[in-house]
Amino acid sequence: MDIKAVMHLGRFKDMVITLFRYGFDDVVDRLDLPGKMLFERIRKVDREMNTWERVRHMLDDLGPTYIKFGQIMSLRPDLIPNPLIEELRKLQDEVAPVGYDAIRQVVEKNLQRPLTEVFSRFDEQPLAAASLAQVHWAVLRDGGQVVAVKVQRPRIRQVIETDLYILEFIAGKLNERMEAARIYDLPNLVREIRKTLLRELDFGREARHMKIFQSNLAGNAEVCIPRLYETYSTEQVLTMELVQGTKMKDLAPEDRFDRETLAKRGLRLTVKQILEDGFFHADPHPGNVIILENNVLCLLDWGMVGRLTRRTRYDLIDLINAVVDQDSERILGILIRLTQVDGSVRPRRMEREILDILDIYHSLPIQDLNIGSLLLDITTMLRENKLQVPVDLAIMIKALITAEGTARQLYPELNVVEEAKPYVKRLAMERWKPAVLWQDLRRNISGLISLQKELPLRLSQIIEKVDRGDLSIRFRHENLTPIRNTMENASNRLTLGIIIAALVIGSSMIITTGVKPLIFGYPALGIIGYLVSGILGLWLIFNIIRSRRF
Repeated sequence: MDIKAVMHLGRFKDMVITLFRYGFDDVVDRLDLPGKMLFERIRKVDREMNTWERVRHMLDDLGPTYIKFGQIMSLRPDLIPNPLIEELRKLQDEVAPVGYDAIRQVVEKNLQRPLTEVFSRFDEQPLAAASLAQVHWAVLRDGGQVVAVKVQRPRIRQVIETDLYILEFIAGKLNERMEAARIYDLPNLVREIRKTLLRELDFGREARHMKIFQSNLAGNAEVCIPRLYETYSTEQVLTMELVQGTKMKDLAPEDRFDRETLAKRGLRLTVKQILEDGFFHADPHPGNVIILENNVLCLLDWGMVGRLTRRTRYDLIDLINAVVDQDSERILGILIRLTQVDGSVRPRRMEREILDILDIYHSLPIQDLNIGSLLLDITTMLRENKLQVPVDLAIMIKALITAEGTARQLYPELNVVEEAKPYVKRLAMERWKPAVLWQDLRRNISGLISLQKELPLRLSQIIEKVDRGDLSIRFRHENLTPIRNTMENASNRLTLGIIIAALVIGSSMIITTGVKPLIFGYPALGIIGYLVSGILGLWLIFNIIRSRRF
């Protein structure tokens, strides 16, 4: 361990204990943390839980950062299996609230004014308390509007930074020592989680997301978001209109709302965001949707959003058309274009798997086609073939799966394809507009002109390097870390064994000489040599047994 790891030893201990409690002994063994043998007496939880349930409970026990980690991972069907996603969605982001005095200090520090000068009333008890922030009911002194004030927890950034460092350390160790873990590229995954979490800590970013969505909603009476009060919002405080209605997750059968209308509006909203705007809410689950009068939907929590480029949206249209046409070869080409491919991809095998997926849905009427399930099957196939889906595309798939699942739950007879058709047609026609074609043509011509200008210079540079003998080809070896570590361990043990043998031989020679001073009638130097060699030998044997590689 490095110095920074030693500084966080207490948190490491908590993690090791929790891993042991939920039966992940093999993970702790792979981490090779000092003192891990002392935790083997820890009482373990009920073994009747399956692996995914134990993962969820473990994250829950580890606290706010890991709960948030699990929730973010539940948005990534490209990286983790669906049974684990279903478990992670059960994580409740509800924790004990922070005291009023600490919250007041955060608000006053950010608004640079006493709280009583900004709000005529500010409820000390929060409406909701989550891992990163809590929300308080308040009334603005200037105007008297009732607002919801979202306040970041004090020192939460330091807590998250510590936990993220430990996650990076563990991810690196598991990536080195567990062959099965490499398919998930854990170090890169933790880096993505770090970026997402730290972005969520910037409420200024969330405010910008709300403004963008409000602009995209212009003229749409079916959907709204809370009004933002920018004057009273900062990086750690977000003040917005307090929207009162029925949360979709609390919708009861006896409620007066039209379920068919709600289902169609919710699905149309998600499809519009994805295909038309290219800017969408990353997690439109029922807890983030409030239903108002006249079946109006209000979306909350804009901390996480996704973006799709125009080219990616065009590729999605081509993918939908290829699925309808049962064109496996075209589907394969689009998927390879959309994903990050390494040299190990096997196109023929992938095309066979695509045909298997298409066969499942081929016999279904178009109105019964479950787009979410289809995308989930394709994503699983990509993961098994080690193709990495871009982050925003993966989040889009999860958002669409969530929206479609919620819509079908509200109204099982919903025709998903029919609701999406207007946006698919609109985007398909948009790509052939003269203005769009002319823009693409200009971009391509500009690229060719730039290449034509740079090509002679680049060729000249290559020829000059060849003439000077400076041209070199670089090779990068991958996945050799475990072999390197094994060789280093073997050479270290061999060297230590030679040193021990030399000490034993040298001490034996000294013993025979009778050189003074003496201990119990034998040369002291020889006895000390025996003791040192004995201690080193026992330490070497202990390490070999502990590593279980013998």
